Amino acid sequence: MLLQRGLASGRIHSAYLLSGPGEEPRATARWFVRALVCEASGAEAPCESCRACRLSGTASEIPLDGTGRKGPRVRHVGDHPDLLWVERGSDDTRVRIGQIRELQAALRLRIHEGGRRAAVIADAEWLNQEAQNALLRLLEEPPPATTLVLVTASPAGLLATVRSRCQRVALAPAAPEAGEPSEEVREVLERLERLDRLAVPDLLDWAEECRGERAAAAARVATLLETASGWLRDRVARAAAGGRRDLRRELDAFDTLQRCRQSLVQRNANPQMVAERALLALREAVPS
Repeated sequence: MLLQRGLASGRIHSAYLLSGPGEEPRATARWFVRALVCEASGAEAPCESCRACRLSGTASEIPLDGTGRKGPRVRHVGDHPDLLWVERGSDDTRVRIGQIRELQAALRLRIHEGGRRAAVIADAEWLNQEAQNALLRLLEEPPPATTLVLVTASPAGLLATVRSRCQRVALAPAAPEAGEPSEEVREVLERLERLDRLAVPDLLDWAEECRGERAAAAARVATLLETASGWLRDRVARAAAGGRRDLRRELDAFDTLQRCRQSLVQRNANPQMVAERALLALREAVPS
């Protein structure tokens, strides 16, 4: 893996973009930043016994609040003062620009323990365009001895200028036996398999389930978009293996799903409207 080679050689980039489904990208980001500050050699880090590993290995995870009213905007990884972590607050639908600005301010301070410093931005696909532009300035002029690690399920929601300034690390999906899909994902897959039998009113009824409090509604739509994207990829692979060459319907629908993801995150769009657009595009890809 690129990260392991970098640790072994000591050639660490200023920014990485980790992408993939599930919890693996987050876990990998936490492992990597802990290894960066570990006092052992790259091959052995994190050693779990040095001072840095003891500080970063504590399990305390203070809930964040993007507004800063109910909790901090940014927290440390464990108790290590040079490892910072940013993610959506529990009641937030996006990573807020105030969190990025607070991260910028923290990274302008001196390094406490000496050596390196790192910051993880989890939920990076939930950075709106304003927050991404603020992050871009940090990527263009990173502080000395500092590494930024962006974590996202899909890099499609990030600006091309942000992606281009990061070393990309795509993590493969976990093997099926490693974990069963959630009940919500199974339900979405079952409904997608019946898509050719659903009329437009049925699709609008489905989208209407994404009404209500925005954080919860946006999470439901995000699950729909991620699940449907995987479902479409499988459908395209099966069609191509069967010799079908005209895949425009599926590819157009996939493009619409990516645009829907960007609208949900960067434009703070209405979740129900995003769901309607996605479901109608999917229906066009699966004619009766």
